[in-house]
Amino acid sequence: MSNPQKLLLTPTEISDVLIIEPKVFGDDRGWFTESFNAQDFAIATGLDVSFVQDNHSFSRQWTLRGLHYQLEQTQGKLVRVVAGSVFDVVVDIRKDSSTYGKWVGVELSAQNHKQLWIPPGLAHGFLVLSETAEFLYKTTDYYHPQSEACLAWNDPIV
Repeated sequence: MSNPQKLLLTPTEISDVLIIEPKVFGDDRGWFTESFNAQDFAIATGLDVSFVQDNHSFSRQWTLRGLHYQLEQTQGKLVRVVAGSVFDVVVDIRKDSSTYGKWVGVELSAQNHKQLWIPPGLAHGFLVLSETAEFLYKTTDYYHPQSEACLAWNDPIV
């Protein structure tokens, strides 16, 4: 069985949104980390999720992406940055949620190795802080352009 201590979890103000910090092993040669291990993820979070799609984006400084969500085929996302840094934001748009309309933000960077778990049904986006950034995300459902929607960063709900 895998070691759940490989992941440090920090809850956020939005139920089920988690900041995940994988253990990084470093020495004078550099570092190594398991960016994802299904067994460790399930043990640490208590979630049984299957990822079906990986996405990789490249953006320039001050690019704002999002706040995206899908009305049908909602996607859970595990997101991280592999180059540069972003300010990552999640907005709770679940009408039956006690945190409806609230948002959380966290800096994700190649240096801090932080990841963010975003459950299905939430809006997600990020602002690129560094000169450029590469952003990776695993999703629990496929991209479905017919049900794609976007919430403006300055929407009154937020």
